[in-house]
Amino acid sequence: MSKRNTQQNKAAARERLRAEREAQAKKDRTRKQLVVGVSVVAALAVIGGISYGVMQLNKPSAWDAAADAKNVTAPKNTSGKDGTTVVIGKSDAKKTLELYEDSRCPVCATFEQGVGETVTKDVDAGKYKVKYVGATFIDNVDNGEGSKNALSALGAALDVSPEAFMEYKAALYSAKFHPEESEDKFAKDSYLIEVADSVDALKGNKAFQKDVEDGTYDAWAMKMSDAFGKSGVEGTPTLKMDGKKVTTEGSDNAPMTAAEFTAAVDKALKA
Repeated sequence: MSKRNTQQNKAAARERLRAEREAQAKKDRTRKQLVVGVSVVAALAVIGGISYGVMQLNKPSAWDAAADAKNVTAPKNTSGKDGTTVVIGKSDAKKTLELYEDSRCPVCATFEQGVGETVTKDVDAGKYKVKYVGATFIDNVDNGEGSKNALSALGAALDVSPEAFMEYKAALYSAKFHPEESEDKFAKDSYLIEVADSVDALKGNKAFQKDVEDGTYDAWAMKMSDAFGKSGVEGTPTLKMDGKKVTTEGSDNAPMTAAEFTAAVDKALKA
């Protein structure tokens, strides 16, 4: 082998080595860029996820949105601003019994089970009218939605008729359907519809069911709840006539039996 060939071979080897090193360096740069790119994407995904989570936490609930609604759909058989005045009874009845209730309230259930039938008979007879004011404060105490949802469903029943409203209210408070205060069963539309099937005017009533499921009267329920909050009444059930509380004789509590109720109301009617 000549000296020239040996030099040429060495030069070719050095050239191959240089080319291999450049190729490897290029691969290393590409790999580094890929790793950095993936890291940036991952970081952005984490930041995006956190931002989305924060946004979801700060996003108002459906009930918050209903409370802030500018346009309120009020049920039929209502009057006043946003339809929050609900008065049931004969127009010639001279006096009005104000009744403040929360649908989840266990004491309200006791009142309705003991006195509700007497109230209905008195209203039908024209003895007095009833002004209903619905509350939702138990939801705030127990972090639920049942009071609000039941009040909205009562609006759907009132849209059908005052009689359907009264019968549905009685069914919600009945021993058969009223849950323990700690059970938020009224938060489920399906349960409210199940209760409604015990009322002739509401059983299988597709319009009523659609209003319950669509939350047609959610904003109305929140406005009604506001009206309760502005009333100054601090608990339920509370009964008033001519601005004065109607209570059991010698007590500051609402009457829980038909006899106690009749005695208290007759006294208020004469005042």
